[in-house]
Amino acid sequence: MRSRLPPILLHNLHHSFSSSFSHIPTMTTTSIFFRTISNSPLHTKLSSLHLPQLSNSRTNVSYNYYYSVNTPLVRGLDDSRRFGGKAFASQQQRNYRKVRGRPAAKKKKELELDVKICIEQQLPDDPEILDIAEMLRLNVPMAMKVAFDGLKDSDRHKTRCPVIDDVGQYESVELSLLLCNDEFIRELNKDWRNEDHATDVLSMSQHIPELKLPLLMLGDIIVSVETAARQAEERGHTLLDEIRILMVHGLLHLMGYDHELSDEAEAEMEEEEERLLKSLGWKGKGLIQSASNAEDGQIPLPKTSDGRKKAGSLRFYKPKFSYLFCDMDGTLLNSKSLISEANANALREASSRGIKVVIATGKTRPAAITLLKMVDLAGRDGIVSEYSPGVFIQGLLVYGKEGREIHRRNLDTDVCREAFHYSVEHNIPLIAFSENRCLTLFSHPLVDALHTVYNEPKAEIMSSVDDLLRSGDVQKVLFLHTAEGVAGSLRPYWSEATTGRASVVQAQPDMLEIVPAGTSKGSGVRMLLDHFGVTADEVMAIGDGENDIEMIELASLGIALSNGSEKTKAVANVIGASNDEDGVADAIYRYAF
Repeated sequence: MRSRLPPILLHNLHHSFSSSFSHIPTMTTTSIFFRTISNSPLHTKLSSLHLPQLSNSRTNVSYNYYYSVNTPLVRGLDDSRRFGGKAFASQQQRNYRKVRGRPAAKKKKELELDVKICIEQQLPDDPEILDIAEMLRLNVPMAMKVAFDGLKDSDRHKTRCPVIDDVGQYESVELSLLLCNDEFIRELNKDWRNEDHATDVLSMSQHIPELKLPLLMLGDIIVSVETAARQAEERGHTLLDEIRILMVHGLLHLMGYDHELSDEAEAEMEEEEERLLKSLGWKGKGLIQSASNAEDGQIPLPKTSDGRKKAGSLRFYKPKFSYLFCDMDGTLLNSKSLISEANANALREASSRGIKVVIATGKTRPAAITLLKMVDLAGRDGIVSEYSPGVFIQGLLVYGKEGREIHRRNLDTDVCREAFHYSVEHNIPLIAFSENRCLTLFSHPLVDALHTVYNEPKAEIMSSVDDLLRSGDVQKVLFLHTAEGVAGSLRPYWSEATTGRASVVQAQPDMLEIVPAGTSKGSGVRMLLDHFGVTADEVMAIGDGENDIEMIELASLGIALSNGSEKTKAVANVIGASNDEDGVADAIYRYAF
């Protein structure tokens, strides 16, 4: 798809290399660069391009290409110097290889191909993207060379721009290729084509024939890496394959091919796409043929975006938040008290893209570690460990840098004693949480379920109330009953009995927790943010229960899952999918990037 932009000022700040070709003598300079716009309404968009940071383990080289008659392509390598992770290669003049037994050809004027590879700022420094950008430094000038070779058969082509037929009239040709995400290309479509949707590729011509310049400003090719990745998956080839196909399509548009003009024009451009890809030895049938196959049902068409990013695509987006605080029961855990594969993968992706995922739960730290270990998200390189920050036991235990305790608050001893006696007298099981231990006064199936189903530490049975009180500080107590029993008797009784001394909260309908007055997950999260020196503007939080209300209110974006309590959903910015519908994953792919 073609459009015209005002002239663009390009600044070369990275790699360069030169090439000479035999059919059309050329000298090619290719760069990865920063870009700014002069006197252009796109200044605020395209000025955000960034320079890819290369891995320190990668050797930077400049590439020499030599072409001669009946001589295969030879690539020579020479080292270039590195400065602070950026490589600079000096421009080198290339000569033709001598061919034995043939007279020296008359030297022709060299045509310089100036190709610039750009990466938009919203795309992170993903290794795959950086590798593709470096490969395109070689691929784009090669494609231009083959495409220009096809111009010699001028009688056959009827739909190309006639001014570009004779490339030999120019001293140099400039072309830029920009890799971006769907959001960026969508904005370009809105501004320049009045179409509010993302496309896979845009071609924006800079050529102005009336100026009669010795420089052919061929234009800009913009490729959405996100859409390219989706199409690559659907069509069964690599991301590099798809970007090459899109680049070829965009290049032909800039050279005057336009498949939208007529059936003849479409057939001509499709044939030229196939010729270029075959000549270059690249995989794919060409974009026109691929789109035709999709319409015929051979390949599924890309789905229209509804704001939810595709799983596996977060590397193409910049995080909107520095921290994600996530509840466990009823949120990260489904109704079977397990972490789904989709939720685990979403957390893994978010973490790998720079978001610090912090667990904020009513559970103990050992329980959280056990559950996340099941999906390979525990340990020093995971989401939770004994060395990572976290908010546990409803914010009564908060761990900061290196997993060190920064806050602890215990339940009033008199409240504990009253709750223990009530448990014995009414035969209602109760669990006392004491840091990493669970204590109780008698065996009960619901007590066992807390360990077998919810993965809390196995409860230790104490011989008496006094023995339990002597066993250690208690942060909270948890009554286990039916949902009806909690709502009908336990909650009304303990709400009144603890007035001014403690608070009652619920994470699950069949559980009632008594915690110190004035504490919550929200207060624990606030302490942790102060500890790290970050603000709530950098926080996204996901929860479901009443114990998540303050945390959700505190966050810049608070999300309550649809299975959550009505009070929690009332204060949330967004109501997400349920915990049995991978609500955490849906929230991450929809809102975190």
